[in-house]
Amino acid sequence: MICRILLLIILTSCVSGSFVVNVTQTSYQAEENHNITLEWTFTTKPDRSSETLNILCELFISRKSSVLYQVHEGVEVSESQDAKFSGRVQSDKDALREGRIRLQLSRLRTDDSGLYLCEVNTDYGFGSASCRLNVTAADQLQPERPTTAENGGMTGFYSLMGVLAALLGLLVIFLVVFRNKARRQNPVAEIC
Repeated sequence: MICRILLLIILTSCVSGSFVVNVTQTSYQAEENHNITLEWTFTTKPDRSSETLNILCELFISRKSSVLYQVHEGVEVSESQDAKFSGRVQSDKDALREGRIRLQLSRLRTDDSGLYLCEVNTDYGFGSASCRLNVTAADQLQPERPTTAENGGMTGFYSLMGVLAALLGLLVIFLVVFRNKARRQNPVAEIC
């Protein structure tokens, strides 16, 4: 399927001449549950009727395609849209008259990742362009502080250090007291 699409793109670029379809960005990166706007441009002729405009935008994952957006003879065909995109795609009708296809895809899902191909067919030419979208999973879990069960090793270490510090303090006090007591009992030792 993808080979046929690539062949179609190559052939139409050779034949279509002055009619051009471009993608404004070849690669998009987004996080799930966010929104993104995919955009293509195409050659327009002001003297032509929109009734000859046919657009098909699809998502390709592996060998499967899902219709994202379709216009047939100037009229949007929402019935052909894949159920996974239902209620999540908004098109800019004003931009369409200017030769721009602007599709806002909302509430992104990780399975929205893939190759998006948009084909435009008019009575004065045919063309297509594609872009990639990569949707990454949202980090829903915030880093948490370790609980006492998880940091038990550190708690034990700090407890041991506290006990050692207390013992050292007691030892210092004992040595000072012992030294003072020894000086009082042996005044000669004080001279030395």
